Amino acid sequence: MRQLDQIVALVREVLGEDALGAYLHGSTALDQLKPRSDLDVLVVSRRQTTPEEKRALIGRLLRMSGHGDPSGEARPIELTIVVESEIRPWRYPPRLDFLYGDWLRAAFESGDLTPWETPNPDLAPVITMVRAANRALFGPPPSEVFDPVPLEDLNRAIVAGIPGLLDDLDSDTTNVVLTFARIWTTLATATVSSKDVAADWVLARLPEEHRPVLARARAVYLGDEVDNWGDLQARLRAHVKHVLGEIERLGAASASEVG
Repeated sequence: MRQLDQIVALVREVLGEDALGAYLHGSTALDQLKPRSDLDVLVVSRRQTTPEEKRALIGRLLRMSGHGDPSGEARPIELTIVVESEIRPWRYPPRLDFLYGDWLRAAFESGDLTPWETPNPDLAPVITMVRAANRALFGPPPSEVFDPVPLEDLNRAIVAGIPGLLDDLDSDTTNVVLTFARIWTTLATATVSSKDVAADWVLARLPEEHRPVLARARAVYLGDEVDNWGDLQARLRAHVKHVLGEIERLGAASASEVG
């Protein structure tokens, strides 16, 4: 894929020999890209990026990611860089060195080189997906670069973002609903699934009255329906409350097992 080749070339140009490897995760790694899917790449570096290198990465990514590409055909890119010594040996919470995503575009365009937060629990499921997918764009196999993420750390990482997701429920409804489904699925199965697979798993376990919301989110994600929630707005909060109840129940059970 042209964009992946561009990402690899950019990373190697900016980081040089300090770029240890680049790894696919999410739907990119599974060859299951959907209309709304990002290209997800995790890079491991031997050192931190400098401000000049961050500026170079951001400037190029703004022009090659999503609507920043003049061709109109580019997918959004999510590029994460971690320093090898920060993720191996594994410890929680993990730290990230660089993150590009189109949701940060406004901050980057205003000159903010580090709008992300670190330590960043989201790296736990990302590394779990990288190890499971076993797809290197370059560099050693993931099993030689990443330690396994303990299940306890994976579970607490995926629930750490719930308050922020709730804040985004009205502005990013489809993504939030699907992410809650994936959290439930991960807690129940100890695997990180794609969003549509997680939605299928949860739909089979939802009471009838709560299925339409998740079914709509899944259809939007797959490109089968438009991203419009007016007719389901009254059901949205009840659906989320039910799913969060299941997440809380599983989280409490997991905590008691660890204890």
